[in-house]
Amino acid sequence: MNTGTQSLVPQFVILIVFIALMYFIMIKPQKKKDKEVQDMRSNVQVGDEIVTIGGICGRIVKTKEDSVVIQVGADKTKFEIKKWAISTVEKKSETRKVDREELLAQEERKVKPKRLGKKATSMEQEAEALLENAPEIATETVEEAVNSDN
Repeated sequence: MNTGTQSLVPQFVILIVFIALMYFIMIKPQKKKDKEVQDMRSNVQVGDEIVTIGGICGRIVKTKEDSVVIQVGADKTKFEIKKWAISTVEKKSETRKVDREELLAQEERKVKPKRLGKKATSMEQEAEALLENAPEIATETVEEAVNSDN
């Protein structure tokens, strides 16, 4: 029986090496790829351009927990798909941190009427100058009123 056991040991070693080789060649890379795809699907944002597994190209306009609403075509048709149906993200939306100063600058640009253009800025400068000189103007007005009473 000792010789029969010895002949089985190399077969088990070969079997274990074959299984380990299959794991490192096939299973581990597939798990890594699946993890990357799952991360890509969970990190989609509004504005990303995607391609579905059915070949539909569109832009994400709304995200939900397990689905997204995409906009496709020239007529901007919107429909909802599941996140697992996203094949690739073609173009990521530009996500950047907007600081407070930039937001204020955007708000100021929105407030100005477009048709006034350069006139609006010159009028604003005049208004600021009047506000800076307001105490002097008020003092002059009071002095004139006192002088006129005399």
